[in-house]
Amino acid sequence: MTNKIKLLLAEDEAALGQIIKESLETRDFEVILCENGEIAYNKYLSDVPEILVLDIMMPKKDGFTLAKEIRTIDDTIPIIFLTAKSQTADVVEGFSIGANDYLKKPFSMEELIVRVRNLVGRTKVQKTSEITTLGAFTFDFPKQQLKFKSEAPVQLTHREAHLLFHLVKNKNQVLDRSLILNKLWGTDDFFSARSMDVFISKLRKKLSKDESIQIINVRGFGYKLTD
Repeated sequence: MTNKIKLLLAEDEAALGQIIKESLETRDFEVILCENGEIAYNKYLSDVPEILVLDIMMPKKDGFTLAKEIRTIDDTIPIIFLTAKSQTADVVEGFSIGANDYLKKPFSMEELIVRVRNLVGRTKVQKTSEITTLGAFTFDFPKQQLKFKSEAPVQLTHREAHLLFHLVKNKNQVLDRSLILNKLWGTDDFFSARSMDVFISKLRKKLSKDESIQIINVRGFGYKLTD
């Protein structure tokens, strides 16, 4: 049985969105169709798609704003912009935000499919290297799971997984508090800092089965993960 690619499509033109959705579904894609950027952001968090295809001109939240918000918490998911705009400045802005590809309307479905499969394939190869051994734990970042020895894996929340990913990536080094707050929370204000402290406490509790693993608070700077 073919594994379907889960794709989130944000397109406010209902007829066009439905055509793209149905065309992709006949080619073994699972499509989450959203009519505006706000719905798309919530569906991204709840449904965990493998790739995002975003129209730029949308109500409530445009594609650029949506991509910026997603990139603060996820720098790996592939993003393709769909747009009727052809100005070079828009293309440059899209890539500066973190887009992986750009398709101008009208486009052929075959071209979209080739680009989607290429990006998802590349991301899957990249993500195989994101399964990390941490003391007696195995941390599977793509699946957002933490597994202790032979026990069943524990599911992490989206933010827990991304926070632990950055701690692991900077293991035995201080992870700058302000930098990670801006990256994951979008701001380094007092309330976000308190929220991060709560998430650090949750991670410490989940890692407590291996006493060699510590998340150390380096006062005035940030956190350091050691094992």
